[in-house]
Amino acid sequence: MVEWEKYYMDIMFVPCGFLILVLYHFWLWHMTRTQPFTTTLGRDADGRRFWVLAMMKDIDNNLVGVQTIRNLIMGTTLMSTTSILLCAGLGAIISSTYSVKKPMKESVFGAHGEFVVVLKYAIVLTILSFSFVCNTLSSAFINQVNMLISIPQNVKSMVTPEYLSQHLSKAMLLNIVGNRLFYTAITLQLWIFGPLLPFLSSMLMVCILYNLDFVGGTRPKNEEMDFIHSDA
Repeated sequence: MVEWEKYYMDIMFVPCGFLILVLYHFWLWHMTRTQPFTTTLGRDADGRRFWVLAMMKDIDNNLVGVQTIRNLIMGTTLMSTTSILLCAGLGAIISSTYSVKKPMKESVFGAHGEFVVVLKYAIVLTILSFSFVCNTLSSAFINQVNMLISIPQNVKSMVTPEYLSQHLSKAMLLNIVGNRLFYTAITLQLWIFGPLLPFLSSMLMVCILYNLDFVGGTRPKNEEMDFIHSDA
């Protein structure tokens, strides 16, 4: 009974906060697949297709395309660098013997055992590692698009706008997943100061993401819907 009283707040609040984020993203994925015109992800996927087509048609003046892709690479590089730096810092904290791993018992609710403290850092470290992998893979796909988008169009060419659109969609999907994992890790970092903060920050994060992920507006024309469903 004493052990349950020590861990019950961590068992209740932290999984509930994480479940809120997971369920929200499942719902976002469902809405993007079924009603893509209501989400920024669906509309962006549709816009990327026309953007790639326009850039490949104007080969002689596609500086805008190269600069845009360069900015995407810089963004993914920044996120992957930040993730791996945080991983290195957390790894140093976990392996250290300093008192930085020991929270102040008077100001932190929930469990305070050494195993629980290490578990908190290990979970955040794992999520940040996956965020680094996703952003790194995203950079690899974007680099491929950056090289292939300048290829002149030819009847026999295997590099088609549809092919590049698929590569760019994969890159952006990996970028989105990496960023969302990074946000989740930042939320779970608050677990170090108690289980209530990650639960509250998860609800706040969902409210912020909802206002960013969903848009109003009218339904697109029927002829545009086929591509959105296949590319979102």
